[in-house]
Amino acid sequence: MTEPRTTTNEERHREELLREHAVQRGIRDHAPLGSEVWQAAATRIGEIEVEIARIERAMDPPRG
Repeated sequence: MTEPRTTTNEERHREELLREHAVQRGIRDHAPLGSEVWQAAATRIGEIEVEIARIERAMDPPRG
């Protein structure tokens, strides 16, 4: 049997990222389009999505 490639810590980190993603989407959605607040939230959302994708690719089997 193959040992899972993700750890409990990575799973917890993924869950934290999903919660932060939801918060940042709320901030972005309520900020004026194109404002500094909107830009910062949109940037952070992208960063979070990249990190979630990295974790999910490492899962056994990979999510995607």
